[in-house]
Amino acid sequence: MLIEIATTDFESTRQAVAGGADRIELCANLGEGGTTQSYGVIKNCRENFDVKIYPIIRVRGGDFLYTDEEYQCMYDDAMMCKEVGCDGVVIGFLKKDGTIDMERTAKIVKDVYPLGITFHRAFDRCKDPFEALEQLIEVGCERILTSGQMRTAPEGVSLITQLQQQANNKIIIMPGSGVRSNNIRQLADATGCTEFHTSLRELVYSEMDFITPAFKDDPENNHYSVNAEKVRALRRSLENG
Repeated sequence: MLIEIATTDFESTRQAVAGGADRIELCANLGEGGTTQSYGVIKNCRENFDVKIYPIIRVRGGDFLYTDEEYQCMYDDAMMCKEVGCDGVVIGFLKKDGTIDMERTAKIVKDVYPLGITFHRAFDRCKDPFEALEQLIEVGCERILTSGQMRTAPEGVSLITQLQQQANNKIIIMPGSGVRSNNIRQLADATGCTEFHTSLRELVYSEMDFITPAFKDDPENNHYSVNAEKVRALRRSLENG
């Protein structure tokens, strides 16, 4: 059983690793579904933490239909992750009709090798998830992050189970979104999946002694992070039922 934690900076990554995360999906802007972190954060996380690091390669929030220029930015980010020694990258490209953009996906899979490739929840916006699964196997992706085309994995458990059966060990199906310590064991038992993804993010309040009066109650004073003990609790729930 493997737990991947989505983190947003160096400190949240440190907490996730301390809590026993097996792999990190390193992001910025989780409120937008995750975008690519800076070179500095990716490089320093890679150098300081002895777990698998998979940065997300996503230039903006919103849909997964990108211009040529946006794709070039993401291609360059993926190659940067290879250069700094990451273990893999997380990508997702769709066409207007809701099918996988095979050409763009295949190019990054080929050019970042031997890095692993996770296809993220762009998969949940595909028109035909069963066809998309076969396409991602064909193109060489390592795993699919999915909530079963629902808002959360517990809601999408039926489709996730069907995908896991169809995958038949040719690609990893990793449930994500809404995975918590109170449901992860049930998800594992119901689906047969062995890798799980969550952010477990919680609000951390500012420790500033001085805040300008006009900004005293501004929510942007605070930020989200990960609590190591919550990661430990998630693992206990997965392993002990």
